[in-house]
Amino acid sequence: MKYGVLGTGIVGQSIAGKLAQVGHEVMVGTRDVAQTLQRDNADAMGNPPFKVWHQQHPQVKLGTFAEAAAFGEIIFVGISGGRTLDALEGAGANNLDDKILIDIGNALDFSRGFPPTLSVCNTDSLAEQIQRAFPQAKVVKTLNTVTAYVMVNPGMVPGDHDIFVSGNDARAKAKVTEILKNDFGWKSVIDLGDITTARGVEMMMMQWINLMGTLKTPLFNIKVVRAQG
Repeated sequence: MKYGVLGTGIVGQSIAGKLAQVGHEVMVGTRDVAQTLQRDNADAMGNPPFKVWHQQHPQVKLGTFAEAAAFGEIIFVGISGGRTLDALEGAGANNLDDKILIDIGNALDFSRGFPPTLSVCNTDSLAEQIQRAFPQAKVVKTLNTVTAYVMVNPGMVPGDHDIFVSGNDARAKAKVTEILKNDFGWKSVIDLGDITTARGVEMMMMQWINLMGTLKTPLFNIKVVRAQG
């Protein structure tokens, strides 16, 4: 399978690295390839620049947003929420039509500092905005409720815990569930329903930030416990 991964930050790196590790062909997309490869500074979390990661993963191709979107049979969007729609415009609707578009972003607004607020919530979601902007794409929301490392290695959090999918296309959600289980190692994937259910998981991010501050680690997740009988 060929995958396009939009975004060169730690989320994009984690997704692309795991997909390549399990044998898929992967191209990471960025706005400006030359600028991305020239960047020398670590990110806000202290992660090394993309070019260091890319040297360690030479099998992963690098291209523009449009090139990565055209390359991928399935597209992961690993870009911060506020820049997602612009990046997808750069990718081109014709490169996204009829493809599964996996949205793992959160619409976090840091304009007033930390902690952030949500730029969209309650009656809308980033996933819904993407689906409206690209109606021919099959948008599936998932993985936004855990940190990047746990996205592709849920075993970093011991015990049973859950990840969620939301989307309008049942076949697309089934395929994403297959990827989550077979490629990333998730054991429990809960289908929440149509794309409007992405509102709930996106708003969970505020609680996630609170928990990270309290627990002093991003390596945690939520388990939905069902009553028996």
